[in-house]
Amino acid sequence: MVFCNCLLETPGRNQLRCFSKMSDEKLDAIFKVIDQEQDSFVQQLAEVVAIKSISGDISLHSECVKVVEWAKERLDKLGAETTIWPLGKRNLPDGQDVDLPPCVYSVLGRDPLKKTLLVYGHLDVQPADKDDGWNTDPFVLTEKDGKLFGRGSTDDKGPIVAWFAVVEVMQKLQIDIPVNLVFVLEAMEESGSEGLDEALKKNAKVFENVDFAVITDNYWLGKNKPCLTYGLRGISYYHLTVTGASQDLHSGIAGGTLPEALNDLIWLMSQLVDGKGKILVPGLQEMIAPLTDEERKRYKDIDFNPADYKKEMGAQGLLSNEKETLLQNRWRNPSLSLHGIEGAFSGWGSKTVIPGTVIGKFSIRLVPNMKNEDVDKAVISYLNDLWAKRGSPNVFKPVAGHGGPYYLADCEGKGYQAAATAIEKVFGVKPDFTREGGSIPVATSLQEVTGKAVVLLPLGACDDMAHSQNEKMNRSNFIQGTKVLAAYLLELAK
Repeated sequence: MVFCNCLLETPGRNQLRCFSKMSDEKLDAIFKVIDQEQDSFVQQLAEVVAIKSISGDISLHSECVKVVEWAKERLDKLGAETTIWPLGKRNLPDGQDVDLPPCVYSVLGRDPLKKTLLVYGHLDVQPADKDDGWNTDPFVLTEKDGKLFGRGSTDDKGPIVAWFAVVEVMQKLQIDIPVNLVFVLEAMEESGSEGLDEALKKNAKVFENVDFAVITDNYWLGKNKPCLTYGLRGISYYHLTVTGASQDLHSGIAGGTLPEALNDLIWLMSQLVDGKGKILVPGLQEMIAPLTDEERKRYKDIDFNPADYKKEMGAQGLLSNEKETLLQNRWRNPSLSLHGIEGAFSGWGSKTVIPGTVIGKFSIRLVPNMKNEDVDKAVISYLNDLWAKRGSPNVFKPVAGHGGPYYLADCEGKGYQAAATAIEKVFGVKPDFTREGGSIPVATSLQEVTGKAVVLLPLGACDDMAHSQNEKMNRSNFIQGTKVLAAYLLELAK
């Protein structure tokens, strides 16, 4: 297939102009086929959404294995060299061990004259049930008003299908894929990517020739304007166990005769953050990297409206109505969130039981320059001090659970600039450069094994409701995002 008949005898500007014309002609052809085949890509998304790969539910362990097999089969059809990496054992609460869902490592192209792009994604999803408040079956992809509803549609099965679609289209057009592709796909991300870091380090040599790395597991800041993400907050998760009795007790019999574990726990958790969102743990504020003038200026031009954000979140109010302050609180300041209490009655109706043991759960989102180990030390010390003040005879055990570091990249790097150009070619607008409040610990892990900045290239919109009821991806985001990935590959080759 010939896309340009420019003469290439003269090197330099003429040659570059010819390459640019060839690239644009290829893109036009690719875009046309993506539009024509979009229903096929939506059907592929429906197939993988139907796999109930909830990594947090051990009863669905086989579904997580099944989704890995689905990815391997798709990659095999695309002609990739695919292997399965075992990730070790998973320790269950009952003491049993099972094999973790494995990881897919796949290579498409080994041309030493081409650049190599590493693509990471995850195939597992958060729990979902129709009775949770979904309007449709979460595992049946359902399109309404141009929105594709289904668990995993945007986080992260949709973007993975988009990558496969790009390769499929280029192969159909007999267009040479301009970079070597390396895929790393897992099915444990929603459960802390258990076993993945060890596998990446063990197989670090296979990443020595990687020139660029990309993750498409995040979202636009708004609904209309695309963005590129150059920073993520990290996370430290905690469990607080209080035991007051060897078993649950009747409140009419035991109430008023012993200190209750749930009272102790709620008191402890009330001492963690105030009503204005300020974290009460001493020493954390001093760990935060100061705001630079360059970063401060960047917030002014970002397309973001606090009033719209409040409406989208369904919130009664915000901690700030000022754009810059709200974005900084969301991206570059730490936050502490209470997540729940295990062991306490939470069902419908009334229950007059005193829980014998309760476990409180909370997390802190970390920012530069907060390190997990330093935060853990400060938090556990503070909790033990609080417990001493409480003076309760009950047994208290604070535990630092899983965690992941923050991520910060240079958005002026070649990978980010290639992505920015690709977005502009598809959407006709320069993207905002943003940070995100969520955590993707694997971004730092991939940066460590490749030595390259990891580009965070979102396809979904801010209202996709990942992790929530009625998760969706707009068909337009899915299809236009697929075009962005194609343009990105061609830009990287330049």
